[in-house]
Amino acid sequence: MSWNYAKAGVDREKIRVGHKAIEHLIRNTYRFRMGRFGEILEGFGHYASIIDIGGGMALAFHCDGCGTKVLIAQLMNKFDTIGIDCVAMCVNDIICVGAEPIALIDYLTLETPDEELIFNIMKGLVEAAEKTRIPIIGGETAIMPDVIKGAAPGKGFDLAASCLGLSEKNKIILGGKLEPGDVIIGIESSGLHSNGFSLARKILLEEAKLKLDDKYDRLEKTLGEELLEPTYIYLDAALLTIKRAEVHALAHITGGAFTKLRRFESHAKVGFHIDTMPEPKPIFKLIQEMGRVPDDEMYKTFNMGIGLCVMAPKRAADDVISSFEASGFRAHHIGKVVEEPGVRIKVNGRTALL
Repeated sequence: MSWNYAKAGVDREKIRVGHKAIEHLIRNTYRFRMGRFGEILEGFGHYASIIDIGGGMALAFHCDGCGTKVLIAQLMNKFDTIGIDCVAMCVNDIICVGAEPIALIDYLTLETPDEELIFNIMKGLVEAAEKTRIPIIGGETAIMPDVIKGAAPGKGFDLAASCLGLSEKNKIILGGKLEPGDVIIGIESSGLHSNGFSLARKILLEEAKLKLDDKYDRLEKTLGEELLEPTYIYLDAALLTIKRAEVHALAHITGGAFTKLRRFESHAKVGFHIDTMPEPKPIFKLIQEMGRVPDDEMYKTFNMGIGLCVMAPKRAADDVISSFEASGFRAHHIGKVVEEPGVRIKVNGRTALL
């Protein structure tokens, strides 16, 4: 059987329809602050919502979680890195609108009040907060045994957070300056990051029946360690790059993978052509081979080794690459912005429309 995300229980088309319904409903609420302090500058649909707070300043607001990666943590009985993923998923989205994250609150829901489990999850959250210099100013812990049922007895939990960012209004980056000829710089990921795990688990653990504690061909670590590899946090490198170089858009490659680039279509009439992706890490190849997943499905579901895309004028490409590499990240020129709408990726000599 050839696997795709819908067969794993995540139907992107149904999600898209659901998002449209959500947008229709919530946009009506923006009027509550119209013409007042806290007016909505950018709402549903981008990487973060933007609120005008006067004085030429704006707040960026976003929430996110770790998805079903939490099930791998439960199966591995290892909880000290999932908090890093949670912080990364929030701050990496905030920086995509050019804002600097300034505060975070978490929401931890548990099956049972397991003190050691809670401590280790918080340990990861605090480690990421230390690295990013973002205070965790509060949160909520809820015990919900009738709702939370994990992959290991008594170890069920879910973790999410909300993040607040700050930016000067005239420095917000929404993609409106994108134009044909801009280059796409791809910043490497650490692995799966925190997306596509429903498909990865179905293929590797249920279909192929691989063991998390075993090391498989081409993998440098055990399967479980590869899957739990924390999401890269691009915060410092991205903020430095925005200061040093002209950047027209940033895209955190998460759920929906490279279809995320279509978020900019409401701000600029452009498309994206990706034709020089680096070789994917072995974990992606293992998933694709074991699940017989088509190329286009892989690039709609997984980051395939690129966790962040930076779009900039061609003249700024070298500055963007050198800035990220100076911060320890590998950066690649992977494509260009074009006139033709949509996202196209060239893989194995064929071009797929995402």
